[in-house]
Amino acid sequence: MLVLGVETSCDETAAAVVADGRRVLASVVATQFELHARYGGVVPELAARRHLENLLPVIQGALDQAGVTLRDLGGVAVTQGPGLIGALVIGMAAAKSLAWALKLPLAGVHHLEAHIAAILLTEEVPEFPLVALVVSGGHTNLYQVRNLTEMTLLGRTRDDAAGEAFDKVAKLMGLGYPGGVVLEGLARAGDPTAFPLPRPRIPEEPLTFSFSGLKTAVATLLKKDPAILRETHSRADLAASFQEAVVECLTSRCGEALRQTGCRRLLVCGGVAANGRLRQALAELSQTEGFQLFLPPLALCTDNAAMVAALGWHHLKAGRTLSLDADVFARG
Repeated sequence: MLVLGVETSCDETAAAVVADGRRVLASVVATQFELHARYGGVVPELAARRHLENLLPVIQGALDQAGVTLRDLGGVAVTQGPGLIGALVIGMAAAKSLAWALKLPLAGVHHLEAHIAAILLTEEVPEFPLVALVVSGGHTNLYQVRNLTEMTLLGRTRDDAAGEAFDKVAKLMGLGYPGGVVLEGLARAGDPTAFPLPRPRIPEEPLTFSFSGLKTAVATLLKKDPAILRETHSRADLAASFQEAVVECLTSRCGEALRQTGCRRLLVCGGVAANGRLRQALAELSQTEGFQLFLPPLALCTDNAAMVAALGWHHLKAGRTLSLDADVFARG
């Protein structure tokens, strides 16, 4: 069965065609980086308007790339939430319209569960149960995953998500938006031990994340010593030190979650899972601790519709369909 996936949870307009929940026939993503860069972050109203402009051409592009037509589809899957309400509404309206007009079943997909399901589109699909870290610009959540529909939240961030912290610190350093990728590139030339930044931890909640204090520590450091940003080597050192602090916070919680659950399989997904230093640190940890590590390829880490279609296929096969009066949700 061919499933058309639609993703508009934030500022990526995406559509994909996936066969049998495993084979990606097409995946098209239209970004909005240039639109939001001038504001230093995503403006929800502008994001929704751009989705309205991009979505139909993106869907047609995915169909053309796959070499299929709407009549070849067996179902439609759409991100129902969480995300920006205005953005989600655009994707939902389009998916409902297609499902109604073509008399196709419709699946509503949870965005974070879709990130986890992205691993289904790789050559090495893990067995369940496993521990999954979903780490992105909007979320940093740890789950115990029994299967694609049974997941227990183990821990989440109390404040900023890891990706959000990357972008905020990049902004403090004058690296632009979105700055996470730029900061990672700058960090490659730096010394990760140059600045003793904190590793926030809540002793009574060992699987809870917190990145706001780390961001504040960088802001305080720059306020005391603005010259850091005027010297190339010190800027790189600060970027490397910040990145290392985030990576240590993420990897230590993953290790603790594996120990608590007894799982020997770890999946790390979401936009920040594309970070090279994080992937390296996770690989080192897996060797030391002796667990299996699963990382989607970079293209499946960031927001895309292939993961939506993959999880949607499983929902449709199980008869979990969405009614045409179903609504989107911002949190969950």
